[in-house]
Order: sequence, then structure tokens, then C-alpha cells
Amino acid sequence: MPRVGLTCVDSTHFADARECYDRPHVPFWVELIVLAVAGSVAGALNVIAGGGSFLILPLLIFFGLPASLANGTNRVGVLSQNLAGILGFHRHGAFDWSWALKASIPALAGSAIGVWAALAVPDFAFRRILSVAMVAVTVWSLMSQGRKPVATQELKPPTHWFVILGFFVVGLYGGFIQAGVGFLVLAITTAAGMDLVRGNAVKMLSVMLLTLLSLVVFAGAGQVDWPRGLALAVGNWGGAVIGVRMAVLKGHAWLQQVVTITVILFAILLWFS
Repeated sequence: MPRVGLTCVDSTHFADARECYDRPHVPFWVELIVLAVAGSVAGALNVIAGGGSFLILPLLIFFGLPASLANGTNRVGVLSQNLAGILGFHRHGAFDWSWALKASIPALAGSAIGVWAALAVPDFAFRRILSVAMVAVTVWSLMSQGRKPVATQELKPPTHWFVILGFFVVGLYGGFIQAGVGFLVLAITTAAGMDLVRGNAVKMLSVMLLTLLSLVVFAGAGQVDWPRGLALAVGNWGGAVIGVRMAVLKGHAWLQQVVTITVILFAILLWFS
């Protein structure tokens, strides 16, 4: 798509000094529609498996947002999607509130460090880190799906050292990048003895809390494009509603197949991108 000149951002709106960057010649209303549609796909994907931000972040960057601004803006849609997911899983009786809330505490601690790092890292460095993280998380998630589910294993308590350390790492990664954090949560909840339906419910709450914290920090630093973020929020909400219904009705076995297909697809896309 042809590119036209430079778009400049004033320091009155964003944290960095005046910054200019290329943006494609796309009408703004078309951008919003595309982002809403992409948000619905990402919302459903994030509820069922994970990795929806691997679609949204490159799209926001393609539309001309600097990487740090895209990183903050994406979290508006993620927050909306996780709120819809929590309401949906609770309505279907698939939520272990006590376990999820306790497990989310170390995730919040990690997120506070991760979001600080995200704001401190230069734009070009974040792009490099994102590309490496996308490959690493996809490959690791694919390897995780090859293991047998642990439905017969006794569920580890949220105070177990493995759960605490795992969710702290989730917070670090989620605060810094966000993309693919759902895969990490599912890997930890599965290893802790939880099936994928309940694991997805836990994922919704923990990711929502760490996203809320990181979004406040990004917004305070001026790194959120609210019109685009709200377009994502509308799409992500609708996608999450569909995703919850599919996750609850289809169950663990179907979810395992979808997660496997999802990570394989991302691996292929990343290989040829």
C-alpha cells in the first residue's frame, strides 16, 4: 500500500518529544472498521487459546503507530475482551474465583516491572524483542501442547511455589509485551492440574488485572491512542462473547485441538513473515 509522507505526533499528547513516522494512506474511518473486525477475531482467539495480540500489534504498527503507542493501545481491547470473558465464564459456572484471585497477585507484581521496562525500551528495540518473543512463545506453546493433559492430577494450590513463580513471570511478560501471554497462563494452569476450560477462566481474570495495571501506566505516559483503542474494545468484546460460548460448550478436548492448531498457524506465519 502506498505511503504518503510523515505523520507527526506532538509531545503534548505522547510521552516522547515530537515524533514523526510513516503511515499508510487509509481513511481513518476505514482504520477503525478494520481494527474492530480484527479485534473480534483477536478476542475470540484470546479467549479460546491466545495470541490475538500477534494479529493486532503488527496491524497497529502498519497503520503508522510507533511500537510503544501500539503496545499501549492494544491493551484497551485486551481489557474489554477479558472483562467480557470473565462475565461469560462466571455465567456458565466455570470460574474458580478464589484460586484465580490468589494466583493473580504475583502476576500484578510482575506486571508493574514489565510495563516499566516496556516504556523504557526504545521503539526499534521493542520491535526486535517482539519478533523474537513471538517466535519463542509460539514454539514453546507448540511443544507444550504435545504433552498429555493433567486432568487427573491433583490441583496445586495458588500458594504453591510453582504457581507463584509462574504467574510472576506471566506478569513480567504481560506487562512488557502482552502478545502471547495467554499461552503462558494456560501452560501454567495445565501444569498445575487444571483443565483448559477452567484454565481459560483463570487466564481471563489474571490477564485482565495485569492489563488494567499496565494500561493505567501506558495512559499516564500518553502511550494510548483512544479512538483506535475503543474500536478494538468493541471488536474484542464481541469476539470474547463468542469465544466463551465455544470454550464452555466444546470442552477441554476441543480446546486442546484449537490451541494446537493456533500455535502451529502462528509458527507458520512467523516463519514466512
